[in-house]
Amino acid sequence: MRDFHNLKVWEKAHVFTLAIYRATITFPPDEMYGLTSQLRRAGASVSANIAEGCGRGGQTEFRRFLTIALGSASEVEYHLLLAHDLDYLTDETYEPLHEEATQVKRMLTALIQRLRADS
Repeated sequence: MRDFHNLKVWEKAHVFTLAIYRATITFPPDEMYGLTSQLRRAGASVSANIAEGCGRGGQTEFRRFLTIALGSASEVEYHLLLAHDLDYLTDETYEPLHEEATQVKRMLTALIQRLRADS
């Protein structure tokens, strides 16, 4: 069993999720159960799947949950683009969030590859 708090990718994903929550505060009220909820849930799913994978037994399970986290990060990336295209996010807000999504995806991919090489 691993401690997810010690993983840089979890820390980065957690900070990213907090940024998503802050950015979505300004979304229209009629999006509360739509795009706001989807974006927040997908963002939280990245960190949650990393944490859950750490609590599972073995490298295979851990790798599987990291792959799920990677899928959630891609979902976040799309929802951010959609929010930007709907003018819910300004360029100044969207660009750093998009960059953070890309960084989290790169970190997850690198960790997954490292785990595959070790097995």
